[in-house]
Amino acid sequence: MRSRRPRAGRGRVPGGRGTAARRSLGLSSSSARFAARAAQVRRRPWLLAAWLAGTLVVLTGGLWLVELSPVLVVRSVRVEGVPPRAVATIVSQAAVPTGTPLARVDTFAIAHRVLAMGTLAEVMVSRSWPSTIVIAVRPRVPVLVVKNPQGQLQVVDAQGVAYAVVSAAPRGVPLINTVNNNPPSKDSMRAGITVLQALSTVQRLKVTNVTVSGANMVTLQLGAVTVAWGGASEPELKVKVMTALLRRTHAGTIDVSAPRTPVTR
Repeated sequence: MRSRRPRAGRGRVPGGRGTAARRSLGLSSSSARFAARAAQVRRRPWLLAAWLAGTLVVLTGGLWLVELSPVLVVRSVRVEGVPPRAVATIVSQAAVPTGTPLARVDTFAIAHRVLAMGTLAEVMVSRSWPSTIVIAVRPRVPVLVVKNPQGQLQVVDAQGVAYAVVSAAPRGVPLINTVNNNPPSKDSMRAGITVLQALSTVQRLKVTNVTVSGANMVTLQLGAVTVAWGGASEPELKVKVMTALLRRTHAGTIDVSAPRTPVTR
């Protein structure tokens, strides 16, 4: 019998040209990727350095613009919270350094200078970019006028602070006389304020004189009747007792300093 020879081209011998080609392509691809990664790694320090340099330039430029350049300097001052006639006085007292970079202006120093006027209860100073200082204030509101032993009229706010001397009591602000208080203490002023706030509108209109001898001794003159009020405690009860006694008695003096045990004389 004849043995059959394998035909040319049939079958593939392991390790032939096809496998070698594939291996060759795989090695080339890996080498290319490796080279690309190596190049990327080599570029990283330069990219980081460029990024840092750019950031530094931006920060330096911004710092110069804000702190040193003539672009963002103080050119105007705006005052809020007071009538127009009071603006010039506050601006003068504030002494804002115009032409100074806005970021370098000491807002706390400005607020301190304005608050030293004494007529303002609160002062807030802020920056309004690009070139304005804003001064927002809250004026003190007079609730009474105190006549001290020297005859001076002092305006007092709701906190008992005597903050200004006037020639005449403002319209609608009651006058209080003080004894042996120069200047009047805050506690004494609060006691007088508490008395006036406790009275009704009709009763306040009848008050012809208020004398504050101390924080615990306030005396009212209601027409012909003298009311020894005492201190600032229990104002509602004192008003009730005083009102009842004014209706029931013709005494010249009513003492409600201890409202649970009032005295009439």
